[in-house]
Amino acid sequence: MTAPTKSTWNPKRLDVRAFALAGGQLGSAEGDGQFDRLQAECAPGTDGLEPVSWHVQGEMRAQGAGKVQPWLHLEAEGALSVVCQRCLGPVKVPLVVDRWYRFVADEAAAEAEDEDSEEDVLALEPRPDLEDLLEDELLMALPLVPMHEVCPEPVVMSVADEAVSLGQDEEPRKNPFAELARLKK
Repeated sequence: MTAPTKSTWNPKRLDVRAFALAGGQLGSAEGDGQFDRLQAECAPGTDGLEPVSWHVQGEMRAQGAGKVQPWLHLEAEGALSVVCQRCLGPVKVPLVVDRWYRFVADEAAAEAEDEDSEEDVLALEPRPDLEDLLEDELLMALPLVPMHEVCPEPVVMSVADEAVSLGQDEEPRKNPFAELARLKK
């Protein structure tokens, strides 16, 4: 990725066709206040979301029959502290996005072409909000089950583990099949 750039392009309502025709580029390093939905995934009591470095580039590509279409290439990197699903402690997970988007005239065309395409197909109108698109991609980059490779604390994985002690009022559970075996005799 390249260094953040300043330009006259509005990332909140990007004119994708003009951006691609101009070979436009945008980039930034966003702080954690920018992505509310992503921030909601942070583990409590952690630094949360590290600044996200992102870069988007537009280009026009020839499709069949001499027709050219606008494309965007979005790259982003960051890290987020989330809850480890094994030990319930915080774990920092990397967030990496590298996606291509092809733009078509309207929502109907985008919906019709999206299933058959490897790239994401989006509509030119309404003009996309790059920050929302980036946040969507970062959310999808989160692991389904975040875990440490090796948890910092030993984790009790089963009630049969000797490390699990019974409470004061609890009795050892009876095996229902042992009771059936006694009745069978």
